[in-house]
Amino acid sequence: MNYNETLNYLYIQMPEYQRIGHAAYKEGLENSLALDKIFNHPHHHFKTIHVGGTNGKGSTSHLLAAILQESGYRVGLYTSPHLIDFRERIRINGEMIDEQFVIDFVKQYKDKFEPIMPSFFELTMEMSFLWFSEQKIDVAIVEVGLGGRLDSTNIISPDLSVITNIGLDHIKYLGDTLPKIAAEKAGIIKSHTPVVIGEAGSIEVAQVFIDKANSVEAPLVFSELYINNFVAERNSSGMLFKADGYNDLKGELRGPAQEKNARTVLTSIEVLKEIGYNIPKEAVYSGFVNVISLTGLLGRWQIVQQEPKIICDIAHNSHGIQYVVDQLANESYNNLHIVFGMANDKDIDSVLKILPRNAVYYFTKASTERALNEDIIKEQAFEYQLLGSSHSNVSNAIKAAIKNADNDDLIFIGGSSFIVADALAIFL
Repeated sequence: MNYNETLNYLYIQMPEYQRIGHAAYKEGLENSLALDKIFNHPHHHFKTIHVGGTNGKGSTSHLLAAILQESGYRVGLYTSPHLIDFRERIRINGEMIDEQFVIDFVKQYKDKFEPIMPSFFELTMEMSFLWFSEQKIDVAIVEVGLGGRLDSTNIISPDLSVITNIGLDHIKYLGDTLPKIAAEKAGIIKSHTPVVIGEAGSIEVAQVFIDKANSVEAPLVFSELYINNFVAERNSSGMLFKADGYNDLKGELRGPAQEKNARTVLTSIEVLKEIGYNIPKEAVYSGFVNVISLTGLLGRWQIVQQEPKIICDIAHNSHGIQYVVDQLANESYNNLHIVFGMANDKDIDSVLKILPRNAVYYFTKASTERALNEDIIKEQAFEYQLLGSSHSNVSNAIKAAIKNADNDDLIFIGGSSFIVADALAIFL
């Protein structure tokens, strides 16, 4: 098999949650543990940092990876989903996994892993661990896929666990209240292993983390209380942060969500230093301002065109979309155009009710089986006074928005990582 044939095999034999949703989801760690045994526990050969939470996992993971890279570590990064190329999920110092390794992995081991019937995520996680081990990395940043307690990645024994925040998402699997979801996310807290909470959100959620940490004697740090005199400002080139020990820390990533992520990362860096990591201050500055080039991060308040200005962001639930709405309110433009679509397993009403009404909408669907029909979105959006047209694919929606927009207008593309993936395939 060549590379494309190998990917098709993986998608067909091990259906991908990113594409088909619930049918691809496998709860529990049995498959992951069985796979790990086949490959002789490759994650034991390097240090790990585990990053979970509802939103901000990707930005936080990439920032940590960039800073550790600049500190001289050889850093593996396992994240999901990918937007354009499957290999975005598995990187070492920003470089994607070799296509040939993906081909050889399937060819060499499929007779061993097929009887286990692993999910796409379970298998690609193990692929990443084997790649990291063979490439002799120092540390891997491992992003949780879904939840925490029963997520495939929860077989690792990290140096640090990070939980960014808690929002209502994947309630079918994680629970229908924030404390229930927090309990699942808290499942990555390990015995005597420090944990950083980026944003507690409420006393009830904070107590879930406190109780879990106490039960396993894990040192617990809330970043909101740890970083003193923290200030975040937006400017034309990104973000500017100030805190005790950091003056004029420039951040390449944009958007109000990055304020929370930055504070979480700065806290995590201090905890890592306390447990023996060598992280010079200049590495923190360099990692923040060069995170995209160092790690290849895509789709976070990404400007893809200037006239008219076109921005895309992968926020896909009410918690994340609220950040987008806040940032849009701070942008300067004449008219606002929004190319919008969602996955069919999301709580669409919770998102529609917070979207700006002073925009022209171009409702569309992404090229995935999980995409919600554009006419259904348009019909439900009308109930919230969100008006616009429907388009059968993202390309047509973008063309319509550009045709209707003047140079001083703003076009935002989002609602789903799938929408952003289709858009980036056009612009990049």
